[in-house]
Amino acid sequence: MKKSDKKMDNALRLALTEVCEQAKENHTGFEWLTHQVNYADFPRSLAIICVFDTRHHVEQADKASIITQIKHALRPLNVSLNNADKQIRFDSEESCALEHQGRWNKRLS
Repeated sequence: MKKSDKKMDNALRLALTEVCEQAKENHTGFEWLTHQVNYADFPRSLAIICVFDTRHHVEQADKASIITQIKHALRPLNVSLNNADKQIRFDSEESCALEHQGRWNKRLS
């Protein structure tokens, strides 16, 4: 990974950590989020996965609000998501447990 990619990845991690902490406070069942990216195709390849505890909480979530928070957090980094509906995904611990025996690395690959 190039030095500039490492800097961007750290900046993304910090910005998304803020979003995560806010989401835990404001959205029932929200647990954590992560991101994946291929810097050779950045920012188009950026994927953000928001994880709730149950499928029910995913269904009930105010996804538009979370998407807005993420976009707002990325703005100071000059990162825009041209296809936010596909780049930001919502998932649950429950689904991972049922479909991938709780192995997130397998689920996200």
